[in-house]
Amino acid sequence: MNVIQQLEKEQEKKKVPALRAGDTVRVHAKVVEGTRERIQVFEGTVIRVTGGGLRRNFTVRRVTHGVGVERTFMVHSPRIDKIDVLRHGDVRQGRLYYLRGKVGREARIRERRQLVANEPEEAEAEEPAPTVTDT
Repeated sequence: MNVIQQLEKEQEKKKVPALRAGDTVRVHAKVVEGTRERIQVFEGTVIRVTGGGLRRNFTVRRVTHGVGVERTFMVHSPRIDKIDVLRHGDVRQGRLYYLRGKVGREARIRERRQLVANEPEEAEAEEPAPTVTDT
């Protein structure tokens, strides 16, 4: 492992939820106003996830008072306090730019019914529940 990969590994956050386009998330971001620092919550739909490793980022869109607002967050940024995934959306595309042209009921996304594993290793580590058979 070279020096750059080692530095990136140290700066990655330990607990990052699995994010995909279509998910509804609540991002707790730290905002600095003068000398004070507070946490601002931004809730909306993930319209894209790009990059990988330490450079991974995602864009969240929400509509407030009829105006669409989009913010891009770095997943491993120290300015992000935590990310809560409220719903996993069932979409077919990786980029949901078409939501920009839709309003209200048209912009709804179906909820995915199956469970989503947080990390691929965790999905493999779970063992199936033993079945009881009467013999």
